[in-house]
Amino acid sequence: MIPWVLLDKVTIAGGDELRLMRRGEEFSILSGSTTLMSSRMSGSEKALADLACARIGGRAKCHILIGGFGMGFTLRAALACLRADARVTVAELVPAVVAWARGPMAHLSAECLADPRVAIREEDVRKTIAGGASRFDAILLDVDNGPDGLTQDANDKLYGLPGLHAARKALRPGGVLAVWSAAHNPKFTRRLQQAGFAVEEIKTRANSNGKGPRHIIWMAKAS
Repeated sequence: MIPWVLLDKVTIAGGDELRLMRRGEEFSILSGSTTLMSSRMSGSEKALADLACARIGGRAKCHILIGGFGMGFTLRAALACLRADARVTVAELVPAVVAWARGPMAHLSAECLADPRVAIREEDVRKTIAGGASRFDAILLDVDNGPDGLTQDANDKLYGLPGLHAARKALRPGGVLAVWSAAHNPKFTRRLQQAGFAVEEIKTRANSNGKGPRHIIWMAKAS
């Protein structure tokens, strides 16, 4: 069996460590023993963009915010769906993740970071969301494995009621908040409804071939 090789590591806020690993042509980003992202399992990350774009992608001069770059699969899928006059802002808290996308994993991002429709902001997506009302047609969140993530304090600020109210305020009328999660979370569904969203909960698979672990995507439409 081909062994895993450590390519890089970085300490993030709170003292946790992210590690970029490679085994042959496969890449993984880990926090401790938990795999946050894998190049082998990209289906649900692509579905996050496809589902959101199906609801708003036809709008003229559409503006989408993606929270969490990951390995770029959501961004690539969004760019494939959106019109030439669209804009995509990507908020990524960890600069090393963007550096890895431009370095050892450049072939995965497939030049999407150089697309003229894309702007990268190396900051907490909460700051981007708070930047103004009615700015985005869609907000796509794939942060910390979803509402049941690893760094609970930071997660609560994003996925708690104050964070959801802020996201709703940042959306244009009829806009969509799309949230990826590694696990089912009925409490989060109710929280979205409490924040004034009409909610769809969609089950998807980690792999594009319909196999692998089950993930959840919420499609929450603002009134």
